[in-house]
Amino acid sequence: MEMIRRFFKAPQDSFFLFGPRGTGKSTWLKENFPKALFVDLLDPDSYRTYLNNPERLRQLVVGHPGAVQVVVDEVQKVPALLDMVHLLIEEKSRRPLQFILTGSSSRKLKRAGVDLLAGRALLKTLHPFMASELGSRFNLEKSLQMGLLPLVLAATDPEQTLKSYAAIYLKEEVQEEGLVRNVGNFSRFLDALSFSHASLLSISEVARECEVGRKTVEGFVEILEDLLLGFRLNVFTKRAKRHLVQHPKFYYMDVGVFRALRRKGPLDVPEEIGGSSLEGLVAQHLRAWIAYGRKDRELYFWRTKSGVEVDFIVYGQDTFLAIEVKASRRVSARDVRPLKAFLEDYPQARACLLYGGRERLSIDGILCLPCVDFLLRLSPDVAVSELF
Repeated sequence: MEMIRRFFKAPQDSFFLFGPRGTGKSTWLKENFPKALFVDLLDPDSYRTYLNNPERLRQLVVGHPGAVQVVVDEVQKVPALLDMVHLLIEEKSRRPLQFILTGSSSRKLKRAGVDLLAGRALLKTLHPFMASELGSRFNLEKSLQMGLLPLVLAATDPEQTLKSYAAIYLKEEVQEEGLVRNVGNFSRFLDALSFSHASLLSISEVARECEVGRKTVEGFVEILEDLLLGFRLNVFTKRAKRHLVQHPKFYYMDVGVFRALRRKGPLDVPEEIGGSSLEGLVAQHLRAWIAYGRKDRELYFWRTKSGVEVDFIVYGQDTFLAIEVKASRRVSARDVRPLKAFLEDYPQARACLLYGGRERLSIDGILCLPCVDFLLRLSPDVAVSELF
């Protein structure tokens, strides 16, 4: 697969670059920091060397006096290296160094009592591809099936690679790192949780479904979040005028991962899976857009106790958006009612409905946009007003 320019821009200072496996962190680093000292902790020899002797990092840096950038790939595998990085950053006055520390999880660093350099390095995240990064290569239908992980899109057999993705995480991240005592329980949990994708997350219901204790399931969800495989979305409650739900919604970080984990059978309704897939695709785009942008924005959803729901609320600096997502190719006045209800409470917001059709419409004053057009325009450099 040819090199695709990513929207993520490296800070000038030292930074952590977190992201799930397969998002292209190593590829991006080698492309953008070709002259950096590179420590690859996925390499068994390097891993053993630095695990036994973290001081080796200082020796490496001193041995290359001309180097100004140091990359430590998958730093969570040897948390003790952060003490050495901390020391070298403190000696910045003697020699300016930029450290780029990548990882697919901060959980092991937290368990080791590491404070992530006490703010001396910025925290950044690399996400799956955005549609606007792919441009003409983006195909909505294919993305809804395979997702947008660079690892999957670059594979000779994307479907098989996607099927293996969860198994790789189970073996290399969960089992080998000892994150759970019973891998079988965790595997059943992943299966049960797939039915909560793009839905309200009820820990109790998931626990009953996979026959695991409630507290254990809560811990499993936290593991998924620490591994960056999934995330919870909180309800928007600022100056609320109605009674709102308390449960968050849950999403897997990539729609392809959701499709790979979601069991399918005779009782499944294709439209339900398709709707959850499209909503998840929009969610992962909005998260990447927020992460790569320079504005202070946060992502929420809105749902009243009576069941009126708006899928996404983006709120922050110069931004107040309400977005509803419908997979159907046709929309009517009924589909825009939740947005109109939200605007009654928050007339300052801008609202739009994204759907599977091809025409730009206005229904009862609500703008309805083809979802593919919106995603292709969504990029960190585009002003909010240009999205509509």
